Amino acid sequence: MKALVVGYGSIGQRHARLATDLGCDTAVVSGHANDHPHCYSTLDAALNAWKPAYVVIANQTSDHYASFAQLVNLGFTGRVLVEKPLFGEAHPLPATKFSHAAVAYNFRCHPLVMALASTLAAAKVTAATLHVGQWLPDWRPNRDYRLSYSAKRGGGGGVLRDLSHELDLALHLFGPWRSLTATGGKFSDLEIETEDTFSVSLVAERCPSVDVTMNYLDKPARRQIAAITDLGRFVLDFLAGTLTKDGVVVRQEAVERDHTYRAQHQAMLDGTCAKLCTLREGLDVLELIAAAERANATHAKVAAA
Repeated sequence: MKALVVGYGSIGQRHARLATDLGCDTAVVSGHANDHPHCYSTLDAALNAWKPAYVVIANQTSDHYASFAQLVNLGFTGRVLVEKPLFGEAHPLPATKFSHAAVAYNFRCHPLVMALASTLAAAKVTAATLHVGQWLPDWRPNRDYRLSYSAKRGGGGGVLRDLSHELDLALHLFGPWRSLTATGGKFSDLEIETEDTFSVSLVAERCPSVDVTMNYLDKPARRQIAAITDLGRFVLDFLAGTLTKDGVVVRQEAVERDHTYRAQHQAMLDGTCAKLCTLREGLDVLELIAAAERANATHAKVAAA
């Protein structure tokens, strides 16, 4: 299958490498000089010349919608994966002719997330917390963090979008949100334009208290989900690779970083996309982000539409 990756930054390079590893003949779209053997400067030129069956949108977050809309307008009928978040801001979803489409919230493909989801489906959940944080200058050690899109408001950076995996997982595990409050902003001395910390408290369909905390500040990095249920307290620690019940390890998985990315690409190539984030669910995350920003700005509780 021919694949096309739009954008060739660090995440675009990962998608291109994995698509190739999975047997795709892969080209990229990039306006910057690079060493990829099949590179086009524009999306329309790539579609006309390369004729891909699978397109991955992995350019700057603020450019996702333009690339998505261009695929729609050009009548693309193949498979489309959009790197998270779906767009920089919530937009109505246009009708498409895509055969398959998903948003790259690849943590849904993590074996411990799938195990936790299966457990929670049979449980009554009383409270849950999701926490993700890492010191931003450590994200890309060979690049000045101040020049990254994470640091730029216009590029779609900031923890609400950068770390929105946790928002997707909150909705995936605990159902649609009913109301929320939120607090966030730039509270550190990091030289960035974007927010470095956000905390969102949700009332969700399957859990009355879901707290999501995201930051660019944790040293060392931390990524965990904890859920208190009638079956016990479950904690998924992504960095330790463990799922515990009441403090006892019930499952351990040493998952290398490419595993979840590879699994989502395989699902797209196989057409077995049920476990992936749909476009509608990706838009739900953006609407949650917009509501959190509104709650933070007004210091008031926001109800779902």
